[in-house]
Amino acid sequence: MRSIDKNSRVDLVFQLNWKSKYAQHTDCYQASRANIWRDSFPTELFDLLQNKQSGERIEFRFKAGEVMPSFDSRKLMQIRNHQFERRIADDTITEPRLGRFYPKGMLRGIAGVYRANVKPFRCVALNNGHMIVDFNHPLADKDLILSAIVGKVLTKNAERGGSSVDWLETLTAGPGMQARWQDKQTDYFSDDPFIRDDDQPDELFYAKPRFTQHLDDTAIEIVRNTYGRFLADGMRVLDLMSSWQSHIPVDLRLDKLMGLGLNEKELKKNPQLNDFVVHDLNADPVPPFESDTFDAVVCTVSVEYITHPMSIFQEVARVLRRDGFFILTFSNRWFPTKVIKIWKEIHEFERMGLVLEYFIRSGCFKGLQTYSIRGLPRPRDDKYFSDLRFSDPMFAVWGRKQEQL
Repeated sequence: MRSIDKNSRVDLVFQLNWKSKYAQHTDCYQASRANIWRDSFPTELFDLLQNKQSGERIEFRFKAGEVMPSFDSRKLMQIRNHQFERRIADDTITEPRLGRFYPKGMLRGIAGVYRANVKPFRCVALNNGHMIVDFNHPLADKDLILSAIVGKVLTKNAERGGSSVDWLETLTAGPGMQARWQDKQTDYFSDDPFIRDDDQPDELFYAKPRFTQHLDDTAIEIVRNTYGRFLADGMRVLDLMSSWQSHIPVDLRLDKLMGLGLNEKELKKNPQLNDFVVHDLNADPVPPFESDTFDAVVCTVSVEYITHPMSIFQEVARVLRRDGFFILTFSNRWFPTKVIKIWKEIHEFERMGLVLEYFIRSGCFKGLQTYSIRGLPRPRDDKYFSDLRFSDPMFAVWGRKQEQL
């Protein structure tokens, strides 16, 4: 078995663990064929990788400021409101909102900032015609646990030049954006966030069955594995906003898998369901189930369509048994006319923050966690393989029902 040395190319799965006030967070990235000699790694991890073999794991703990630039108050900048360019490319108007992220290219008259700059900054205060923007990395004040699992180890034949990848920068491009700024509520709820391009009843849009797969096979396996962490034989589970696939581990022997969805033909075709009900949660957020019915509720690539999230999250808590899990998974694909407005406006890591806000504001859940994984290779037999290098990124947020409910 090959060991890692300076001539190696290695598959690595990086994992970043950190905490915010309301949740624990895990963000993963697969580095395929990382070049040990040329690519950039934190010194501590580079040293630990030497002589490691496939299947081995390394870990290093960093205090805030040790591996990411420390939080710097000089990167909090007060600007005038007119320096924020509200009109964007498609002529829509964007108002700055507290806690939200925007590309730096929307700012005017700031040294070193140019229009094409998409690196995010955060709006952290609005008052008297001014706003304060934060140019610090969102992980700047966080302690981090960085680990890596070694996959395939190859020896490169020659070094012919080429680009270098900073794997820490790649891994941390996004993580941190799902947490509140200094524990203050993020304003996701101004500007009619839940309106949609198609405001007709959902039952009309979903009247015709769509037996299509909305994720690639690798992403679906991630969803199955995520649900498999929480589900066990004998459980009663609700698949919320279900269709013709449930993405539950196939070897589970559940007591019940109930599907709630909008298309009867799709639900009938789902081989994992042993019962289902047709119900439109956006028209009536109260699911037709008794309280304390389910051990877990899962929701796959559908939270982006919910127009009454607080009511639905509270109803999910009602139908859950004590300590029951509510697990939501999603990616970056959706039906454009039916997705809520705010979902299209925010960064994909902010979407985890939005779902966290649903959990927090519902007041019904504890033990909140977020999870993301990116960089996995797209299956070669996938219809988008020739156009898309990576598998669909997967994001998850979950929590457990509070005992006192």
